[in-house]
Amino acid sequence: MIAPISTINDLFSRVAAAANPRAVLWQDEFGQWQPISSDQIYQRVRALAEAFLSWGAKKGDRIALISENRWEWAITDFAALAIGAADVPIYPTLTGEQVAAMVADAGCRIAVVSTRQQFDKLNSVRGLTQLDRIVIMDSPAPDGAVAFSSLMVGADARGSEHDPIFDALVRSVEPKDLATLIYTSGTTGEPKGVALTHGNIAHNQVCAVADFPFGVTDACISFLPLSHITARALDYVMYYSGSQVAYCSQFDKLPQAMREIRPTVFVGVPRVFEKIRQEVERRAALSPVKKRLLAWAIGLGTAHRDTVYDGRRPSSLMWKLASKLVYSKVREAFGGRVLVFVCGGAPLGLDTAKWFAAAGIALWEGYGLTETSPVIALNTPISHRMGAAGMPLNNLELKIAEDGELLVRGPSVFKGYWHKPDANAECFDAGGFFRTGDIGHIDADGFLFITDRKKELLKTSGGKMVAPQPIENKLKNNALVAQAALVGDKHKFISALLSPNFAALEEWARQHGIQVSSRAELVADPRVIALYGEIVREVNGSLANFEALKRFRVVADEWTQESGELTPSMKLKRRVLTAQYAAVIAGLYEDEATSRGA
Repeated sequence: MIAPISTINDLFSRVAAAANPRAVLWQDEFGQWQPISSDQIYQRVRALAEAFLSWGAKKGDRIALISENRWEWAITDFAALAIGAADVPIYPTLTGEQVAAMVADAGCRIAVVSTRQQFDKLNSVRGLTQLDRIVIMDSPAPDGAVAFSSLMVGADARGSEHDPIFDALVRSVEPKDLATLIYTSGTTGEPKGVALTHGNIAHNQVCAVADFPFGVTDACISFLPLSHITARALDYVMYYSGSQVAYCSQFDKLPQAMREIRPTVFVGVPRVFEKIRQEVERRAALSPVKKRLLAWAIGLGTAHRDTVYDGRRPSSLMWKLASKLVYSKVREAFGGRVLVFVCGGAPLGLDTAKWFAAAGIALWEGYGLTETSPVIALNTPISHRMGAAGMPLNNLELKIAEDGELLVRGPSVFKGYWHKPDANAECFDAGGFFRTGDIGHIDADGFLFITDRKKELLKTSGGKMVAPQPIENKLKNNALVAQAALVGDKHKFISALLSPNFAALEEWARQHGIQVSSRAELVADPRVIALYGEIVREVNGSLANFEALKRFRVVADEWTQESGELTPSMKLKRRVLTAQYAAVIAGLYEDEATSRGA
């Protein structure tokens, strides 16, 4: 059993003492993977921490961090924490005004950014902040910036030498000290700074990893945005377990990284798994033989998915044949060596979990929030139930409010939002339980199930409550649907907006001789509308009458984080969508008073 930690600095000290020559991997400008040793991590953290101190940074200060996933991110994180400061990770996709608002709210005087683009963005709004210095990871550094590389000069040459004064400073940080301010992505409102302490995150680390046998032979790829708590927690878990972390700075490089690193641990948000499934089905559809082969293998695997989900290998000769011919190809999409698959950041659709189990892969779903550091419940190789969010961590107390909302209390739950007394008063009950905003229940065996966000439930004018996420997940199981958003709050019936998987739709259109000059023309074609009508009808067959989708519209847009419809964890920004498609939604309901919704 790995010795527990009480601060993230304990984690850093463990990494520094590991004598691991390949603790971290990163890609150079030629795409070659380069190692960073435990000693180099220690010395680079020490060098950056000394620079922070020389600029007047002190315990309790906040340091902004705006970067893609790269080794410098981890060094900056550990360096800020080493001196007792708190870092403020900010998504690099945000606008300058959004970044300035967070930097100003947190009171940061130092910021570390990745690229010239990030520097220019922040520098253009510098006057709205209290920033004294901006450090840039890329070289050369423009005027007004400090080169990260200049702060690293001579660091590696120190070898394994430790500085007792620096080590004492690292050890002086306590569990109650602020570690980070993470600004929530704001699916339904303005972002708020979630204040997490060293103790919050350390408690969560120790409990979350208990049932996973990670060790020095394991490796993961850090590709989910590190500004999101899920990705950061995974990196900490890997460091905690002595495993290797490979940084992938661009999502489009992930397939190549998986082939080259061949990770043993893979953590993704549901959309990553959904896209891989859709790509497998899309490629199979190009060949009648491959399409029949995939259908046969998934059908066969369905009979064995409970065995797979229990972590066992079916003994059936036919299953082994299907594994060799089909399932192994699905595993190769992840590098071919993954032993543990975990899904978090958003709810995993049951159909997706079943499909992967039928393809020989057990997805362990987890659930948590930024405010809970993050894990609340987790399926593990020891304790699991498909469709559940998992078994709650043993350091947490859970209860279900009268309206179905999940409440949670424990040492990994934050104490409140940064400078938001009114919000803090609303989000905790009289007993100190945090109101998660999620609707759920706990079954007789203690497994937690989450059904939807409390604020996202749709209430028809007839008083029926409809949870949109499970229905949206059913729609997204089809390879032709990239995203789906249910609408209909306060209306007589529920409708859906569908954003196509244009790669699959355009291929289908070519096969059916549909020639158009734009995506707008494509989604307006009667044959395309009929195609998506069949998808909706199939989903409706599994729904109660009051949940059934009476109308839908296929939109000509891809919904992405960059275009503003999705959060970094790929959740729908419903307010954005409602405003963006106000006219479309109004059209769905223009004859509502006289129509039965047909």
